[in-house]
Amino acid sequence: MAMSEEVLPPEKGYTEGVRTLLGDPKRAIVKLSLPMIMAMLIQATYNLADAIWVAGIGADALAAVGFVFPFYFIMMAISTGLGVGSSSAIARRIGARDKAGADNVATHSIILTVVAALAFTVPLVTFTEPLFRSIGAGATLGMTAAYGRIIFAGSIFLFFNNVGNAILRGEGDAKRAMYALALGATLNIVLDPIFIYPLGLGVAGAALATILSLAVSSALLLYWLMIKNDTYLSIGFRGFKFNGKILKDILRVGIPSSIVQLSMSISMLLINFLIVLISGGSTDGVAVYSAGWRVATVGTLPLNGIATAVVAVCGAAFGEKAYEKINVSHLHAIKIGLIIEAVVTAVTFAFAPQIAAVFTYSEGAARIADDLTLFLRIACLFWPFVSFGMQSSALFQAVGRGISSLMATVLRSLVLTLLFIFLLSFVLNYGLIGVWWGIVLANIIGSMVVFSWSRHYVKGLIKKAGQ
Repeated sequence: MAMSEEVLPPEKGYTEGVRTLLGDPKRAIVKLSLPMIMAMLIQATYNLADAIWVAGIGADALAAVGFVFPFYFIMMAISTGLGVGSSSAIARRIGARDKAGADNVATHSIILTVVAALAFTVPLVTFTEPLFRSIGAGATLGMTAAYGRIIFAGSIFLFFNNVGNAILRGEGDAKRAMYALALGATLNIVLDPIFIYPLGLGVAGAALATILSLAVSSALLLYWLMIKNDTYLSIGFRGFKFNGKILKDILRVGIPSSIVQLSMSISMLLINFLIVLISGGSTDGVAVYSAGWRVATVGTLPLNGIATAVVAVCGAAFGEKAYEKINVSHLHAIKIGLIIEAVVTAVTFAFAPQIAAVFTYSEGAARIADDLTLFLRIACLFWPFVSFGMQSSALFQAVGRGISSLMATVLRSLVLTLLFIFLLSFVLNYGLIGVWWGIVLANIIGSMVVFSWSRHYVKGLIKKAGQ
């Protein structure tokens, strides 16, 4: 029977999302990807708007946010990692037709989320001022502490948002995951300027807007998952028993996924250091890289949305031992990403001067306009290839091989990137141009290595199963 004609077993309680997850893999990838791409684009818009509103307060406000950001990024990395681990474990059990097991994973995920959030909230709120004093907040200490204390106090909402959304994605309900993300981001865009300016709360208002928006989004997720009870999964704490195997299953994907994000941050810090070293102490190269990489992040954003679909669809296929579905889903996701990124690359290359102008309109930044244009035209060349690497890493996460996904990212973002930058900039003396091309070559080669590894793995699954 062709996969597109598969008839699902008549189990009571199957939602539209679960039917999508267990049905035609090509249709599932598209149907689950589109809502998440839209949600991520809205979030990217919020991030840009937030930066603009905070910048209007002054340099001290930007510095305050800058001091808090590393801690916020760590919380994001850990909560997102827990979400990926939960989504993968849930999807695999749904694929295996083990609803009770999927319910248990979801319940464990919520409890783990609360524990992780408290582990951050209590010490960070208690020692906010000493913490920022010790890392040099100096004259901005009051503003930094005010911003950080609010963010830290509301960390439970950040954690719950990421994990709650992942639980919905794990059961194929990408639409409601999108609604929750979009609601939070849109509300934040509206509240930011109100809290910062008319209410006179300054940078603390930006933090309050962020936490309040996350709280509203969390309330919606809580209503869907635990009160309305119209999801496929049933989350309940009555008679709950801790299961070490379930915890291990979540964390074996979740921890490597968190480290993946942290490793990319480390890579950016090291590249910044090398740029300053190559430039003889000038920070113009860092400004070019910082602005250009922000564009690259937005440019490759659709691939992140597709990757969330790959985790759910391939996870379910792995659970039902339908390895040919994994094969089809993986290749179809890469194809969609490749087409989208080819278009984005062409647009970026053609309009690079106009994009650079957005970041260099001020008199102080005008001098880097040409360099930023050049960076964009070089960097965008690797974006289509990212589809091969990102969807292959997502496949490894889907089947519970979190370490493989981590190794793939470390190879690309740390090992190959630093190797090519060293060869091109220090050995061959190409300067900053060598850094830009080093990043491009590392991402292209790294992505293709990971793709080849994933294809070997999938073919091995099919061969082993005799399909």
